[in-house]
Amino acid sequence: MTMGSKARTMAARIAAGLGLVALALLVPGLLRPASGNTPFVMTNMRDHPGLSVMTYNIEGLPWPVRLGREAAFAKIGARLEALRLLGEQPHIVVLQEAFTDQAKRIGVESGYRYIVDGPDRSFAGAPVVTEADRAFQRDASFFSGERSGKVVDSGLQILSDYPILSVRRMAFPTCAGFDCLANKGAVLAMIAVPGIGEPIAVVDVHLNSRRASHVGDDRSLYAYRRQIDALDQFLAANVKQGTPVIIAGDFNVGQRPARQAYFSEHLRKWGERSSGIIRDALRTCNASEAVCGVMPTDASYSMFRARDWQLAVPGARLQLAVQGLSTPFGHDADGGMLSDHVGYVAFYGVRRS
Repeated sequence: MTMGSKARTMAARIAAGLGLVALALLVPGLLRPASGNTPFVMTNMRDHPGLSVMTYNIEGLPWPVRLGREAAFAKIGARLEALRLLGEQPHIVVLQEAFTDQAKRIGVESGYRYIVDGPDRSFAGAPVVTEADRAFQRDASFFSGERSGKVVDSGLQILSDYPILSVRRMAFPTCAGFDCLANKGAVLAMIAVPGIGEPIAVVDVHLNSRRASHVGDDRSLYAYRRQIDALDQFLAANVKQGTPVIIAGDFNVGQRPARQAYFSEHLRKWGERSSGIIRDALRTCNASEAVCGVMPTDASYSMFRARDWQLAVPGARLQLAVQGLSTPFGHDADGGMLSDHVGYVAFYGVRRS
């Protein structure tokens, strides 16, 4: 090795060492407590022996819809990396609105070994087969983004510390308003969680918005219902009966009775298909402080908004019991947020039926 190469090697080592020191000093700042949380946002479940899953809509809409989001994405990745240094990172993360290149690097920068994307912009949706759907499409408006084609992909990503064994994707056959510019749908990953003996299906999904779609409620509701139907068919076709499933993402249910009713109807159907009770993480913890401890304020906020859900579907041999919540991405001490959604983690105890 020449003197020049030795000097470069030494400089690189010094730089790496300084970087680690800087990151260690920054960890308390990166992990500023979100409202209602413990000082280091995940430590209330440190060394939890089960499975932790985070869902987070990162508000990753591209230019010109959103500007200046790169700094927020960098902070999200840095906070997840800081949690990893503490051994407290969520084992699995499902992201929505990861549209840009910088947004898609969050998983890499925070150390997740396995990363899969949802449908890309060219992924074909299910065919339209009913006259009602054809009539709906004939009424599509260019000025509402419904005739412009897919400008971006689905924005879905699953990040995992555990091996992903297989992947299935689905793009919705119907959309409404400016939601049509993204190829929204679902992505399903079969994940080998250590120590439980069989894979778990994890599904990431993002359904049609209401107000943000900029079309009438009747039109956005029609698309929403058809997307729920398509998700139901996707799950039935790709999840073997008896497999434990976690379905998470931005369901855009909100406080609209018509959306709530259709969503609840399908929850009952999914529960009947699995011969068990589907548990929603937020509402399970809200119902029992004895099970989950004190509900974080940001988790209550997310539950009230009713957009971001995590649903645990029991398997024939494995039960997924919600045992706690944490909100590493909520309102910081100064009231700011890194996204317009809360990113929350659900902790599951996994036991045999």
